[in-house]
Formats: sequence, C-alpha cells, structure tokens
Amino acid sequence: MTAKAILSVTLILFSVIDIIGSLPIIINMKKEGVKIQAGLATLAAATIMIAFLFFGAGILSLFHIEVSSFALAGALIIFFIGLEMILGIRFFRDTHDDGGSGSIVPIAFPLLAGAGTLTTIISLKSEYDNFSIMAGIVVNLIIIFIILKSTGWLSRVLSDQVTSTLRKVFGIVLIAIAIQMFKQNIML
Repeated sequence: MTAKAILSVTLILFSVIDIIGSLPIIINMKKEGVKIQAGLATLAAATIMIAFLFFGAGILSLFHIEVSSFALAGALIIFFIGLEMILGIRFFRDTHDDGGSGSIVPIAFPLLAGAGTLTTIISLKSEYDNFSIMAGIVVNLIIIFIILKSTGWLSRVLSDQVTSTLRKVFGIVLIAIAIQMFKQNIML
C-alpha cells in the first residue's frame, strides 16, 4: 500500500467511470424531469463497486456469467443510452407514479458502476491490494457525489444549445464505446 498505488488506482478508475463524459447524459435526464438524488446514486454505485471488489468474480460465477458476457450486457445498455442522446428516442422510461428516479438505473448502473468499471475493479486485484483499490473507489465516489450535486447548477449555467450539442457528441462517443466493448468481448 503506497500513495503511488492509490493514485494509480484512482486515475484508472476515474478514466473508466468517466463522470465528466457522463455529465451531458445526467444533465439531459435532469432537464427531462428525472429525479437524480446524488446521495442515493453515489451510495448505490459504492455498494456495487465494493461488492465487486470483494465478490465480483464469485457473483458472476454464481450465476454462471462470464465477465465478457457481463461486459456485453453493459455495452448494450450504453449503446441504447447513446441512441437516446442522439435520436431523442426514449428507451428507458420511468414506471413510477411519483415521477421516478434515475439515481440507481441508469446513473449508478451502468453509467457509474457499469460493466467497464466492474471488470476494471476485478482486473485491478491482480496488481493492487484491496486497500489501494478501496481508497481509489472512495476518492472517485467523492468526485462523483460533488459532480452529481452540481448538476442543477451546471444545467442552469449551460445553454440549451451547448447541452444539446454535448448530448449528441457524447451520444456518439457512448455508441463508439459500446461498439468497442462489444467487439472486445464478442471475440472472447
């Protein structure tokens, strides 16, 4: 356990989680009236990430799911989120009478603690100790919480044109990421 290991894990997870890249999706959801509770989304993402740190491979094998199949499922969800952003078609609908919440699905999973993040956490175990990985997760969760708490302010500051452009650009990026994940895991 060293500061260098914690920093490395933090940066690896930050790039995979990509909360900055998810910001246009989150702002768009908020503008569409989806309730986003920063604390709940962060707690749900934390629970999923920590569970996968300690039990990830076991959880997947319990259901006879290969890591590559899990990544493919995550790729499909990311693909449909990207299509929503570009085409304005709703695939994920609220089924709650109270307006619903996007805090757990799709924010906590698959945007924050998606297949890429979870498979990365499992992979990090081969190179880093659990404490370093846990510290990296916690640092990223703090960043996630701050950004999620700021989405209301960010949605007011960014114009509709900027938000629309970002939504379409990041929609294309999400589709590309989904296709890349699909290609990498279909070959396994």
